[in-house]
Formats: sequence, C-alpha cells, structure tokens
Amino acid sequence: QVQFVESGGGLVQPGGSLRLSCVASGSISSIYWMAWYRQAPGKQREVVAHITNSGSTTYADSVKGRFTISRDNAKNTMYLQLSSLKPEDTAYYYCNLVPPVQTSWGQGTQVTVSS
Repeated sequence: QVQFVESGGGLVQPGGSLRLSCVASGSISSIYWMAWYRQAPGKQREVVAHITNSGSTTYADSVKGRFTISRDNAKNTMYLQLSSLKPEDTAYYYCNLVPPVQTSWGQGTQVTVSS
C-alpha cells in the first residue's frame, strides 16, 4: 500500500502563504483520486481539496479561492498552495487517497497561522 510523507508546514502570519508537498512511496499515476485533509485541535479530520488523475479539482468552501491543489504524477508528488492564510487554517495537514486508506496516513505537516 502506498505511503505518504507530507512536508512544507510551518508558522506563518495571517495573510501569508505556504506550499505543502506530499510525496508518495510509489507511483501515483494509477491513483485516480487524491486529497488533502486537515485536522485542527479538538476537531475531526476534514477534506480540504481533492484532485483527480485528469486534474479536476474540488475545494471545501472554507478554502475556495485561497488554496490550490495540484499533482505531478512523474514525481509521485501532490501539492497544496496555501494563500491568504487565516488563523482558522491552523491544523495538521495530511494527504491520502479518496476515500482515505487507513494504512496510508502519514505523520502530517503542521500549519500554524498566528501573529
């Protein structure tokens, strides 16, 4: 089963930007549907954005217009560009398939938006 490693998180001021990366342990070219998820303290994990193999994207209303998901099958990598960040975007961000596979969850990357 494919494993994912997320990176790129950090501490950023409101209005700032980050670019998250998700590297798969194997080829993602045959994976039709992938997503970025996030989990804020005390809250359930939620879908932030997902992307198909053909590049079709969907976003949660809370991030629409601010986040951009993309994937590079040749590099077995998926990205999430975060812009105009808000304190409520603070969370651990994870990548996985859609629907998620329990054994594929990585450690996540922490994003903290604070002044």
